[in-house]
Amino acid sequence: MTTATTAQGFALFETPLGACGIAWNARGITGLQLPETSAEATRARLRRRWPGAVEAEPPADVRRAIDQVLALLAGAAIDLLDVALDLDGVPEFHRKVYEVARTIPPGRTLTYGDIARRLGAPQEAREVGQALGRNPVAIIVPCHRVLAANGKMGGFSANGGVATKRRMLEIEGALGGGPLFEFARR
Repeated sequence: MTTATTAQGFALFETPLGACGIAWNARGITGLQLPETSAEATRARLRRRWPGAVEAEPPADVRRAIDQVLALLAGAAIDLLDVALDLDGVPEFHRKVYEVARTIPPGRTLTYGDIARRLGAPQEAREVGQALGRNPVAIIVPCHRVLAANGKMGGFSANGGVATKRRMLEIEGALGGGPLFEFARR
């Protein structure tokens, strides 16, 4: 798994999905961990991914990012484009995929192929999926808003797999009557 740059701190926070974790350094958020089977499992995963990080009270900018994630997971249609990320340790292609994924509004979706086409690499839908599978900042880079061809859920590497992805899309109103491909047609 690709890990972004070194984190100096991390914290856990409760969400409707369970205990998430966030890691940061002076330049921005380096990781957002979706819930594992327990808060302790989430904490352990953060410690493995960012071994030098110390559990700490989040600074104001990280607290603001947590509050925005919580608002999104409560159903608010907000984007997280203003959250500063530090993805220096992430491969360039992955960063480009994440930039496109961050433009997908809450409640809307794109396919892996849509993102590949937007990157000028229409044959690289599989590589887009691999990049999103290594996304170190889930939710902030909304990989859950990216579907397989024909609107199928595709995979999801977080604990709970596709059920977690489906739940996040439901919270955002993308399923159950929402037009899944409305954004892609613009």
